[in-house]
Amino acid sequence: MTNRISALISAFGVLASMLLLALAVREYRSGASAVWIGAGAAIFLGASYTLVRDVRRLRSGPTA
Repeated sequence: MTNRISALISAFGVLASMLLLALAVREYRSGASAVWIGAGAAIFLGASYTLVRDVRRLRSGPTA
């Protein structure tokens, strides 16, 4: 059950990071620094990696 909750939280994290990345692109187009895109991409990649790790843990089945 804990693994399912962790995967759900990770999915919401990916959604939030996608919104942050979209905001970063919008800000960059309006003249902000490219650091925004880099930070948004790094956060998105981290959240995606966490989601993939949690889904793999769910698919492997119970360890006990």
